[in-house]
Amino acid sequence: MSQRNRPIEQGAAVTVLIRLVLLTVLATAHSAAADAPLIILDQTQLPFDLGPGHPDNKPSKRSNSPHASWNSAGNTANSSSVWGNRPSNPANEKRLIITADGSVLGYYARNAGGVLNLFDVNGRRIAYRPARGTRSLFTTNGEWCGTVDGTGQSFVLAVTRSCAARFHR
Repeated sequence: MSQRNRPIEQGAAVTVLIRLVLLTVLATAHSAAADAPLIILDQTQLPFDLGPGHPDNKPSKRSNSPHASWNSAGNTANSSSVWGNRPSNPANEKRLIITADGSVLGYYARNAGGVLNLFDVNGRRIAYRPARGTRSLFTTNGEWCGTVDGTGQSFVLAVTRSCAARFHR
């Protein structure tokens, strides 16, 4: 190997090392924060088992209804007046709903029954995912809104354009 090639190889190695360190820092920061990225989905490209046509994902299914007790807006566990759902709760700063450019649209919180609630930055409830039987999201008036991909504290929210627009009202 000639001496001329060594600086290039060393420079490339340093570049790779810097990229690995940056990726590690970003991955650690992201997983520690447990933020949920929100993407706009193309409903025509969605597999049947994730779309609103699947029996488990239909808005008309009783357990998906906004009138089911754990999903209901009348249930105080879904209200932003409850400490766990308030925008001022420091825990919700670690459960942000973010866009690809890093903009914050809101935050998410689970109620005691396991329902995943999505709130805008002002604490207005936008959508929910019932505790069991579906990965679908529904608006507070019961319209199919999108799907949740992932489990536990690491997931992506894939929503329709009209659902995403609700965060900006």
